Amino acid sequence: MRVAISLGVPLIGAVLLSTTIAMFATGRVTDPTGRAGTALLLGGVGIISWLLGTFWYGRAEMGVRGGRPLYAGIGFAVLGWVGLLVARLILVNSNPDELVSADIGRTYLYLLIFEGFCIQAWAFGLVFRSMVDLRGGITAAATSGILYGMLASQLFQEAFIGGLTAVLFFGAWGVFYGIIRLRTGSWVGLVIVQSLQTITIWHILLPQSPPVAEQLQNFYLAGGILFVIFIWRLWPTEEEDYRV
Repeated sequence: MRVAISLGVPLIGAVLLSTTIAMFATGRVTDPTGRAGTALLLGGVGIISWLLGTFWYGRAEMGVRGGRPLYAGIGFAVLGWVGLLVARLILVNSNPDELVSADIGRTYLYLLIFEGFCIQAWAFGLVFRSMVDLRGGITAAATSGILYGMLASQLFQEAFIGGLTAVLFFGAWGVFYGIIRLRTGSWVGLVIVQSLQTITIWHILLPQSPPVAEQLQNFYLAGGILFVIFIWRLWPTEEEDYRV
């Protein structure tokens, strides 16, 4: 029952909340970035997930931990960040006329709060913890990672194209973060690294507009392979590796 509630209630509640707010805001609020609707949806998912998770499990079991778990999560996630940054520099051409997008501060706050904290509070906080009780840590890491990848492929700004390579990239990215959540017991470091990863790869280093599809295909394929390698290296082999 908790797994069903964890999967359904945040999304349904967020859709209802964002729809209601959008109805009252129509014609009154302008959004030059086009992110307002996505921010409402992700914000609703994050708030509902946080309230449910802290009520059921408390902050520590939800994966909000500092100290060693935080630093370990940052360390593992930085491996993915560095690998993607190198692949981005090699495989995707940057805009030669402009290297930093406008309004970088507001963009970073959006990435940190909505694409980072809100989605991970649902995937690696609430859904992960409820799945642990049902099927154990590995299933929880895979399920929450796939959920994260699905959301990222539909809602993240770096989801430029679809196809098999994009599915591999976002799915492997999510499972990589899920394994880190399982190994460290915390997803707070993942939020920090995810926002820094996106802001550096796609907003400080601006791609050509529009990005070349073939270059993106190669980048997604290389990134997906890198994530699979990291998953293999971090895969827990003993029960002591689980830090739920």
